[in-house]
Amino acid sequence: MGNGTYVRPLALYPLILLIPVLLIRLKQGQISRPWPGALTVLLAFILAALAATAIGATLAPLELRGVDFSDRALRAGVTLIIGVSFFAAAVWMNQSENDLRFSVKWLLTGLAAHLIWGAIQFVGLNSNHRKQLIEIQNLFSVRGLVKNKRISGFAFEPSWLAGQIASLYLPWLVAALLMGYRALNNKRSEPVNQPGTDIDQHLYKRPAELLLTLQSLARSWIEPVLLVGSLIGIFLTYSRSGLVIAMLAGIATIILAGGQSAKTFWSWARTGFDHKRWTSISAGLKTVGSRVVFAALVVAMLIGAATFLADKGYIAVFFNSEKTDIFSYAVDVFLGPRLAYATAALQAFQTHPLTGVGLGASGFGIYQNMPDWILTGVPEIANQMSPTSSLYPNPKNLFVRLLAETGLSGMVLFMTFYLTLFADALTLLRQRSTPDSIAARWLGAAGVFALAAIVLQGISQDSFAMPEMWLNLGMLAGAVGALCMPKQIAASSEPQIVANYNSPDS
Repeated sequence: MGNGTYVRPLALYPLILLIPVLLIRLKQGQISRPWPGALTVLLAFILAALAATAIGATLAPLELRGVDFSDRALRAGVTLIIGVSFFAAAVWMNQSENDLRFSVKWLLTGLAAHLIWGAIQFVGLNSNHRKQLIEIQNLFSVRGLVKNKRISGFAFEPSWLAGQIASLYLPWLVAALLMGYRALNNKRSEPVNQPGTDIDQHLYKRPAELLLTLQSLARSWIEPVLLVGSLIGIFLTYSRSGLVIAMLAGIATIILAGGQSAKTFWSWARTGFDHKRWTSISAGLKTVGSRVVFAALVVAMLIGAATFLADKGYIAVFFNSEKTDIFSYAVDVFLGPRLAYATAALQAFQTHPLTGVGLGASGFGIYQNMPDWILTGVPEIANQMSPTSSLYPNPKNLFVRLLAETGLSGMVLFMTFYLTLFADALTLLRQRSTPDSIAARWLGAAGVFALAAIVLQGISQDSFAMPEMWLNLGMLAGAVGALCMPKQIAASSEPQIVANYNSPDS
């Protein structure tokens, strides 16, 4: 299915089976918050996009390589429906803290599969086993392995794997580290033995409790280990966009959500050098030594990562290019085609700034509006513009696409959708730091990271059908009401109060 398209999310098939089940639960009233405010804004964007497409149909663009306006509009409409379905399913599947824990557990299971197969790819590609790897990869991949030694996991290509790690998995791992919350560790488990048991149970009480403690400790380390594995995985993809997205999203999350963790870490580092707290000279040397060793490890890892990346010409070219103007520099660092596609697509927005040219129609005017600086010396553009090519161009930038296809009205509504979710994340982070609010703050931190990563990812991708663009946002929108609900409202028997709280306008 989807032959001729690059984006064919495997998650679409179980989604088709899941949606009817969720609709039945929705009809039976088992989903308590089915329509968050973000879904209302998203519906408004869909209506604006449909109106822009109807207006775009009156512009009658010329057929391009056997593709007419109705073909592109239909395909774009289907991808938007797929994306919104991912978002709605994530909303309806995540209505409580337990729902979130369930979802994150299986998301991280998928991440573990990515990392395991990626590690096998890395070892195989560096030990002359490419042929065997290709045979395995072709069992499930429509592309196979790339020609170099970059790992791709189960994704279409290495940069897509890096994008998935940054936008789908890292938000939960970074949030777990900052907030000290472990979705995989059941903190509410009951003791193995209750007081007052007989002598036989008493004899086995300590070993059982020890086993439970060891299991809990192991679970608490799963997320930190996966975080380290994810960062290594992004490095092994050699994806420049993935590295930048992960770094900038992490910085944004630390600034907005990591204040308390930063204070705690700084206090730990500073008090180690406070001689007034030393109980003895040997104890003081140990505390100072632990801080110095930690700092040395961090510096060593940063230097090692920089050296590793600098050795790759694909990344080092950013610093080695001798071009002086911005367009020549973009071509030299392999960003020229993407910049050219976006620049050419923006001509459609300048012609129709309010409504755009309709969903999927931005590509009809790209070739004739290609900038002069890209027309020579770039094989990708030459192949695309060749009369023998059958490829249909696209902007390769979500925000340029929104401007070109839906105009200012669609762009404003879609950004309002993002800002609504950002407000939800900030509301969760403003919860007082108590044991009862840790899950809310964990979700808020994950929401900030996910939003930052998804917005940054939109600079280099423009498809609505990619699940990682929607799933975490749906989980945030679905659970925010439950985790932010005041206790007095949750315990109230007044149905009108709860109904008002759960309304889209609340």
